[in-house]
Formats: sequence, C-alpha cells, structure tokens
Amino acid sequence: WSRPVQRERDRSFDFIHYRVQLTFDLDTREFGGENRITLTPLRGGITQVELDAEEIVIEGVRGPGGEALEFAQGDTSVVLQLSAPLAFGDTAEIVVAYRGHDPQEGFFFDDATEEHPQMVSTDSWPDEAHHWIPLYDYPNDKVTHELIATVPAGNKVLSNGRLVQVTEDEEAGTSTWHWSQDLPHATYLFMVAIGPFSVLEDSLGDLPVNYWVYPGAEENAERIFQKTPRMIAFYSELFDFPYPWAKYDQVTTPHVGGGAEATSATILGESVIHNPDPRQDQNWERIIAHEIAHQWWGDLITLREWSHTWMNESFGTYSDYLWTRHDLGEDEGAWALLGKKNQYLREARTRYMRPIVFQRYERPGDNFDSHTYPKGAVILHQLRQLLGDEPFFRTLSAFLHEHAFQPVDTHDFMKTVKEVTGRNMDWFFEQYLFRPGHPVFQVTSSWDEAAGEVRLEVAQVQPRDHGVPIYRTPLRVGIVTPSGKRVETVWLEEERESFSFSSSEPPLLVRFDEGNWLLKEWSYEKSVEELLYQARNDDVIGREWAVRELARYATVPEVMEALSFIAREDPFWAVRAAAEEVVAGMEPQALPG
Repeated sequence: WSRPVQRERDRSFDFIHYRVQLTFDLDTREFGGENRITLTPLRGGITQVELDAEEIVIEGVRGPGGEALEFAQGDTSVVLQLSAPLAFGDTAEIVVAYRGHDPQEGFFFDDATEEHPQMVSTDSWPDEAHHWIPLYDYPNDKVTHELIATVPAGNKVLSNGRLVQVTEDEEAGTSTWHWSQDLPHATYLFMVAIGPFSVLEDSLGDLPVNYWVYPGAEENAERIFQKTPRMIAFYSELFDFPYPWAKYDQVTTPHVGGGAEATSATILGESVIHNPDPRQDQNWERIIAHEIAHQWWGDLITLREWSHTWMNESFGTYSDYLWTRHDLGEDEGAWALLGKKNQYLREARTRYMRPIVFQRYERPGDNFDSHTYPKGAVILHQLRQLLGDEPFFRTLSAFLHEHAFQPVDTHDFMKTVKEVTGRNMDWFFEQYLFRPGHPVFQVTSSWDEAAGEVRLEVAQVQPRDHGVPIYRTPLRVGIVTPSGKRVETVWLEEERESFSFSSSEPPLLVRFDEGNWLLKEWSYEKSVEELLYQARNDDVIGREWAVRELARYATVPEVMEALSFIAREDPFWAVRAAAEEVVAGMEPQALPG
C-alpha cells in the first residue's frame, strides 16, 4: 500500500457544454479547430480558467465578449486569464483555438495496413480526452457536447449522441459530420472514429443500433453483433430504466484489446471480428454485454472519483454474468460467476489484496484490476442474496433514476439501499468494500446418531493483515438424506462456530454454501462416499468441486469407475472436462522404453 492517497479534484466551474469543431488530415496526422466552452462559476470573483491540455498547442483564446484573452500553457494544462471576474450564477462562453499533431495518448492516427484501413480512433479513458480537446478532464463534472468533424471525402465519422447532419464539399474534397450529445456525460466517454467504415444498420424498435466495421468484415460482424438489440432490451427491463441515449453503435479499432465504453458508442478491439469459433464467440459476447451494461453503469451514472471504480466495473461485470445466465441458462451462469471468483482469488494469492474502494493509486488505471471487476461483481451477488431479488433490483432501478446523468460515489449507493429497502447494510459494505481480503474457511461435519444431529464446524482462518476482518455473513447449508433435501440458513459471525441440525438419518451430502453465493476459499474433508454422491448429484459447481476432490483417492476402484462415467455422461461440459483431467492424472503412466 505504498501508493499515494488521492482525493477528489476541486473545481471552480461547472462546465456545461463543449462545441468542438475540428478539421482532420489523416495523411499528415494533423487536426485543428476550436472548442467553444459554455461554463458557469461555482463561486464569485474568479478571474482564471484552467483547462487540461496535453500534446495539443493552444493558438488563441477569445473571452465572453469576443475579446482576445491572455493564456499560459504548460505541459498538461493551460490557464486562461479572464478580462473581468465572473459572478456566481453567470454563464459565459470562451473559445479556445488549438491544433494537434499525432498525439500518443488517447487519440490515434493509423496508416492503412493489411489488418485495417487508414483511420483515426480514440480511447479517452481514463483521463485522455485532453490529448485532443482542451477541457476539464475529470469525471466529477458532466457536460453536453457537439463534435463537428471535417474529414477527407470517402471517410465516415462516428461520435457520441445523434447525427445532426452530414454535408459534402466536393470542391474541397471533404465531408463534415455534425454529432450532438444532448445529455450530460463525463469527458472520458468522448469518442470519435474516422475511416472508410462499412456501417451495418440494426435497431431495437425506434433505437438505431449500428455496427461500424472494416470493409470486408460484414458477414462475420452480422453474426458477432446479432444479439446486441436483445442485450439492450434485457438490461432496459432488468434495470427498469429504458436505454437512455439517442443510439447505440459499436466500432472496431486497433487500439483497444477488449472493449472501451463511450456514451452511445462502444469501441471494440479489431479482433472482435473473427471467423466462426464458439469459444471466441462466447468470450466476445461477454465483452459486448459488459460494454452495453456500461451505458447505464458508468455512462448514465459515473464514478465521481477513481477510488470508486467499482461503481462502473463491478456493476458492468455483474451485468455480463446476468446476461450469460439469462441467455445460456443457470449452469453457464453459475460457471461464469465461479470464473469471476477464481479470477479475483488468483490476484489475491499472487499479487495483493486491497479494499475495493481504494484511494491509493498513482494513476486511475491502477485500480482497474481483479478487485474492481470480478470481486466487486461477486460482492454484488452476495448483496442480492441478503436483500432478495425484488428489493435488490428495485434498489438498482431507484439508484439509476435518482442519480441519472450525475457523478456518484459508494456512499450514494449505500444511502439508496437504506432508502429503498429500509435496511442498514453499512456493516456489509464496510467489510467487503472498505476492507481487504475474503474469508478462508476450514469446514468439518459429522453425524451424531445418538443425538440425531448433523454437526457443522466452521473456522475462519484467513490472515488478518491490513485489517482483514472476521466476516459476518449468512451461510446456507444443504442437507441431503435418503428422505430428501432441506436447506438451513445460519449466520457466521465468529472466528470459530458450531451448528447442529436435526437429522434422524445419516446425511448423503452436507453442502457448505448451498447456491454458491459466497466469495471464499475453503477446505472441507469428506469421505469418498459423500464425494461420489456429490459428484453425481449436486449442482454444477458442487459436482465439479467434488470431482477434483476425488483426485486424492486414485487407489479406490469405485472412484476411477465413477469419474470415467462422469467424464462421458455429466450434462455440463466443465464437469466432464474436470473428470477427464482427474482420470488422466490418476492413470498409471507407461515407463519409458
């Protein structure tokens, strides 16, 4: 935890609107024009306006009356001297003329290659918009904006919002594209893409949905993007908040590995376009769903400060799980959620553990890790278990409606949970968001025939460094006997606890964390007989776990026989694969000749 503590940035102005007008030369990698800024001061008597500006050259500034203003440009910002102080409540317009040449961050010129045409693309995340526009580049201020882009004829231009018009200048050999983002959003969501794109038109009712791809990619793109309208409709209904923007576009670029959200337009890595391949299709489908979810979680509401990255990414990651479960079924959903748990646990074991809400970072990107994405998603899943489905999703909807088009932080969400459900969940957020780590359980169980009880012993053995707590959480225990199955709920609150459940019959299976809700590591010694029963009869997560536990019993003939059967017959592919791996590891290896 040697990184510096970061605080939310102070601001002197509410920036209201940016009208950016630029001319692009793709051959010389140059652009130039102006940003016409509408702003209002947050207090009276201010005589300076500071804008973020890097890798661009400010050529002149005009004040509210059209007068030339003095300015001083540094490496990362420009300070404008107003000709007269602005009073609180005033609204003023300032025009900044500037030019740029081949920026190296946030804005990219690309010559034509075998992989892509000559083009321009952006990725303004997390604070790179000021590499191509002078502005206030921090997410605690939201603006509307326009982009008016003049480009060489033969190119198309994509940006945020609605397309106002396209005009052609045959004499100059250019076209001008006017886009308007009429609802406020953060500057890191600004985007532009310029190139000879092939635009595939789709829709969801009256909502335009388009796919901007390189020429020649149309056939694969139609297959890959075909579920996009269904995803938008799914999230609109699930969050009880209609898709908020004027359209939805997806565009391919050579400068993004997976996806990068922008308001009303997602930037996707060019490898999204691929020949038919079920594994790649499913992986990219998850990314496409994740980025669509950002149109609500990240774009509609936006983290106020970068320590609250989970407000964007945990919600986006949980949303792509929800889509997987909806589209592919309960087993695929459960397997996807387990993958997210394991992704976080790998980082916790091999790199570090930190609080999800974490103010120590050098750059915002430091916090975009497996704590922010999968761990936060699993914590949301646990919150859903505690609140119940209906209150949980009602809370999400209320939060979106209350804070639409605003910056937010974790405490805003905590407050909404209280207001909607009536439950004070501060203890939950404190242990899972503001403290590092996760529970590590040692579990044992036994049946006492004389007492007619199943006894469960649970110890929390996680290291307690850096404030890792003893966790308070509900635990669901499944007990299966020849007479049937029941599920008991108990609360874990202490380092070591014992629970007893009445049972006149010996259990066939005692299931720790029935439903697989908890983010956890655990050890649970079981008999061969119970593991064999679990491997054949539990849910998909329990079956796969039991199969791998059986690897310790290679000398038991019944185990090899059962695993061979599971490898052939289990209804879920991951359980079959696990059984195949275990069997392969258990079989005697031939000696070298």
